[in-house]
Amino acid sequence: MSDDLLKQHRDAIDSIDAQILELINQRARHAQKIGEIKGGGVIYRPEREAQVLRRIKDINPGPLPDESAARLFREIMSACLSLEKPLSIAFLGPAGSFTQAAAVKHFGHAANTVPCASIDEAFRSVESRALDYVVAPVENSTEGAVGRTLDLMINTPLNICGEVVLRIHHHLLRKDPDAPSPRKVYSHAQALAQCHEWLNKNLPDVERVSVASNSEAARLASEDPTVAAIAGEAAAERYGLTKLAENIEDEPNNTTRFLVLGHQPSTPSGHDKTSLVLSAQNKPGAVHRLLAPLAINGVSMTKLESRPSRTGLWEYVFFIDIDGHQSEPRIQTALEALHEHAAFVKVLGSYPVAVL
Repeated sequence: MSDDLLKQHRDAIDSIDAQILELINQRARHAQKIGEIKGGGVIYRPEREAQVLRRIKDINPGPLPDESAARLFREIMSACLSLEKPLSIAFLGPAGSFTQAAAVKHFGHAANTVPCASIDEAFRSVESRALDYVVAPVENSTEGAVGRTLDLMINTPLNICGEVVLRIHHHLLRKDPDAPSPRKVYSHAQALAQCHEWLNKNLPDVERVSVASNSEAARLASEDPTVAAIAGEAAAERYGLTKLAENIEDEPNNTTRFLVLGHQPSTPSGHDKTSLVLSAQNKPGAVHRLLAPLAINGVSMTKLESRPSRTGLWEYVFFIDIDGHQSEPRIQTALEALHEHAAFVKVLGSYPVAVL
């Protein structure tokens, strides 16, 4: 009797799979038609994709969790988009880095992720239009801002058009799990800082060496059995390393936020944020006057980060995130007032709040 019941369910699944496949291909044909109507215009619309993913989560009846349903549709959209043109995405490499994982999370597996030796190179490859978009880390919940990304955004012509939030798990990796204690541990400076207490307790006498990325650390460890690396799951798999210890980050909710930048601005999606960079005039009360237009116009500020301006001693610029799209009247009014009070104002972009 149980075999008959199993067969009924399996036959039903086979039938449903055929229907799903037909419907996905119907969707792909509509996506192709939209591409033809655009006639070679902008292919990727982050605001539209954000709206689709939010709608999927809103109408999902279960039992699949909302996040799982949204991830499935992210991959469907990625595959459909690639029928028009596979997108090329620059990221801090080599392959297996958390930045690559963020790029795949945002664009899906059909996108072509391209490793770059530095964040600077990743920005340049998109600014020159050799690649379509760049994904770059901007802040970590434990260690704060990624300064180089912030510095590059001051002068880049690119617009922020999306964000990605990624839960970060660090693992201690080695080529030979039975080798004696490692003489060095390689990782990115941020990862070493995020695992500082674990390293103090478990490897207090081992030298810590900062390298360009976690995936570069994994690559180095794959070539030298006397060293270890701190990196993620993808890097461990790519370079054939064994996990000696898992989830060694000091903070259990360690999370990194990444920005997506490209040439075209994003139109309103219905749930957006806007990023700005400002500098205050060198006068008493200048910072207070700088921020007053936001409060006066009912604009909620979600982030304020200061950085040295690199143009003068003790001069700073301020990176600000606010709720809403720059096209909204209240934000337009606030921006006009900011231009009056600030020595420098640049809107870095308005973009959908991360859905996944």
